[in-house]
Amino acid sequence: MPCPAPAFAIRTQAFDEDYRPAESTRITTNFANLARGERRQENLRNTLRMIDNRFNSLAHWDNPRGDRYGVELTIVSVEMTIAGEQGQDPFPLIEMLETRILDHTTGERIDGVVGNNFSSYIRDYDFSVRLQEHRKTHPGSEAPADFGDLHGNLFKLFLASPAYRERFAKAPVICLSVSSNQTYYRTGNEHPLLGIEYRNDAFSATDQYFAKMGLKVRYFMPRNSAAPLAFYHMGDLLRDYSNLEIASTISAMETFQKIYRPEIYNANSVAAEYFRPSLTCQDYSLTRVVYDREERSRLAVSQGRLAEERLIKPYQAVLAQWSASPAH
Repeated sequence: MPCPAPAFAIRTQAFDEDYRPAESTRITTNFANLARGERRQENLRNTLRMIDNRFNSLAHWDNPRGDRYGVELTIVSVEMTIAGEQGQDPFPLIEMLETRILDHTTGERIDGVVGNNFSSYIRDYDFSVRLQEHRKTHPGSEAPADFGDLHGNLFKLFLASPAYRERFAKAPVICLSVSSNQTYYRTGNEHPLLGIEYRNDAFSATDQYFAKMGLKVRYFMPRNSAAPLAFYHMGDLLRDYSNLEIASTISAMETFQKIYRPEIYNANSVAAEYFRPSLTCQDYSLTRVVYDREERSRLAVSQGRLAEERLIKPYQAVLAQWSASPAH
């Protein structure tokens, strides 16, 4: 007998200069990493200023002083409960960011985009625990055939749930770094805000993983950017979202990328027609934001183990059904 779909609940928290990570937040999540240490408030203040400045440079029309808009960020935390499991604590499934634009001229608040950053304990488990163990027992094999199926189906179930549909009007857009294992080349397509489109000849591991979530990818390098960004989306990216919505995603996620991948996104030279991103590039500038990238990589394994202990092992039978059955 098929098991019932999981129940989802959404909690939100403002990402501002007073932000402190919730206990359930992955400590390696990009925005959580910035909010730690002695310079936490300075980090947050500088990050938010960078986002606002970048947004105004993109939304430059009717904006002569470059200060008309502000971008407000909200952390969207998704918890999952398995139906019929007594005593189960809700599991922190996903964290994303929601943008909202404040027009200082009119006082209006305009909905932005949900998604942007993407954080997942199960993704940590898949890449840092399951995939590594698979490669030890199957030398030369890239990944199990069902790699990412569970995560993808849970994501689709969440998007189809009342929790998501009652809160958000549009599908998410997730904006990440391009892969340092791929070569990207310019096309003849250019969008007024997204900029120059790039393509590659093969899916990266992240592209394949997000495809299991029902998301396709396009790569664009916005005006005055150093490198293209990967935009994971459903539907038509160029048609389904307004210019201000797109600008809010670019400004938020390019800022994060400049902070934690400066070799690519704060490089002193712009991506060429054929572009191979490299984290060993030395010709780049640092921002005034402190970010502990080594800690982020090191703790991914422990976070994957937490997902294994709290979710994967205790609920194997239920999860196996979800993993094997396409979610709509």
